[in-house]
Amino acid sequence: MSLHDAVDGSHRRLDRKAIWGWLLVGFALAGFFDGIVLHQILQWHHLLSAFSPGSDLRAQIVADGLFHLAMYLLLVLATILLVAARATNSRIATTSEILRLSLVGFGLWHVVDAAVFHWLLGLHRIKMNSDTPLAWDVGWLAVFGLGPLLLAWAFPSRSGVASGSAGAALMSVAILSGLTAGLGPSFTRNYEAIVVFKEGMRPASMMQMVLGAGTSLKWTSSDGSVWVVGPLSWGGLFKLHANGAIVVSTSPLVGGCLGWSRFNA
Repeated sequence: MSLHDAVDGSHRRLDRKAIWGWLLVGFALAGFFDGIVLHQILQWHHLLSAFSPGSDLRAQIVADGLFHLAMYLLLVLATILLVAARATNSRIATTSEILRLSLVGFGLWHVVDAAVFHWLLGLHRIKMNSDTPLAWDVGWLAVFGLGPLLLAWAFPSRSGVASGSAGAALMSVAILSGLTAGLGPSFTRNYEAIVVFKEGMRPASMMQMVLGAGTSLKWTSSDGSVWVVGPLSWGGLFKLHANGAIVVSTSPLVGGCLGWSRFNA
């Protein structure tokens, strides 16, 4: 490729499919970030905490799972758009463009989350048990919504050469973030877990599953549907899943979900 072709290519407008693709990468990555950090690690709220506070934990976990599925599908759509843009031999986005668009998508997710899910629909708040939920909403929006948008604005509109490394890095982070929630046992010495059993199971069958997983009962909810077991190995974790149980949390902050379960039991 001649120098003239390289210069001409660097001044072409970025394909719209590539623009939307990188925006969706940032948007989905923000959704995974909120779901993993707020729903599972910190456990400050579930997707429908305010909308259906009296519902059982099983329904809340299903709603959280559907939310993560939606973010996953957005990431698949982003991948399709980026592949389609590349197939048309359009100009490859520069590192600066990839970072700017992804930051804009990340910030826009938090703007939409606060405006629609928190305040318009009232599905949840950032910290459900706070005496000042609006302060937490605004603070989270300022740091993770407006902050990334300001960073994107501060980036030069287009600098550097076309780079596949930045795109690969962002896509890798997006994929790995979806796996982070399953790494709880590696972060806790006790390897404890909160387990939600399938509806309609008898207590004897639940205990048989626990013993078959090589663990023991620590605590159970008043209706017997939620158990805290431990110590739980990776093998035991897989056995519980194979027998139909839902492992709700194996994070080091398992006590947070335990407190929520006791409140709603």
